Amino acid sequence: MKILIPVDGSTNALRAVEHVIAHVAALKEAPLLLLLNVQWNVATGNVKLFIDQKTIDDYYREQGMAALQSARAALDAAALPYQYHISVGTPAEAIAQYADEQAVDQIVMGRQGQGGLQSLLLGSVVHKLLHQVACPVLLVK
Repeated sequence: MKILIPVDGSTNALRAVEHVIAHVAALKEAPLLLLLNVQWNVATGNVKLFIDQKTIDDYYREQGMAALQSARAALDAAALPYQYHISVGTPAEAIAQYADEQAVDQIVMGRQGQGGLQSLLLGSVVHKLLHQVACPVLLVK
């Protein structure tokens, strides 16, 4: 079983990791845990005229590793093996694409806290993701 846990460095994302840790013993076989961090694409417009690609890639890697730090520490402390990946793009689309590429069986993620008019206008990552994936999505509050 492959479980994808999108991680953005928030407490909601860490709760999703902790939920998986707490419930992994109930599974018949040890799952393959996949952590994913999605960085927004900052190299748009004329940015590449002023900043080289290596600097941009280093920025994505640095920010991604910082966002993954607490999730990785929790899984290391629980002695659970995992893989991690940093992607660049729009979160819902990048998560859906990675889930499809890796043929995941389930996505476990924290519920995003946007509400009110902002959620209505922008839509949430969770809402968009639910319409793009075929696998079950477990939201952890």
